[in-house]
Amino acid sequence: MKRFHVHVAVNDLGPSIGFYSNLFGVEPSVIKDDYAKWMLDDPKVNFAISTRSGVPGVDHMGIQVESSEELGDLAGRLKSAGEVTRDQVATTCCYAKSDKAWVNDPSGLRWETFHTFGEATYYGEDEPGAQLASKPQPACCASAAATKAPASANPCC
Repeated sequence: MKRFHVHVAVNDLGPSIGFYSNLFGVEPSVIKDDYAKWMLDDPKVNFAISTRSGVPGVDHMGIQVESSEELGDLAGRLKSAGEVTRDQVATTCCYAKSDKAWVNDPSGLRWETFHTFGEATYYGEDEPGAQLASKPQPACCASAAATKAPASANPCC
């Protein structure tokens, strides 16, 4: 089963958590200093907000899958459609450990396909607004100092 994913950049986490908790009728399943996430079943969505990008609005969209096989199938469809993808294996992002494939739609909106297999104690890699180009840039990669984690804990960078 797949779950739709939306990540929205917000100016102020506190009021945004209040707004979305009221809208969804439940509190977030994850709350950090710079991030919150709701794993909703109605609608079936992984909805996340963060203050990390500094620019409010939709940061990226995605599809979360339940297995590495589903991720392989979905990433394969993106590749067979001729899109440039960037794969990440065993990466840490959004306080989770995941395998991912990223792609930009024709208008430049970032799409993330991912399989999460664990939790993390730090945000991980992040490069807000990164776009795939002729030389793919990380969609989720910052310095260890920015993530408050040791460089060895940041496999992407």
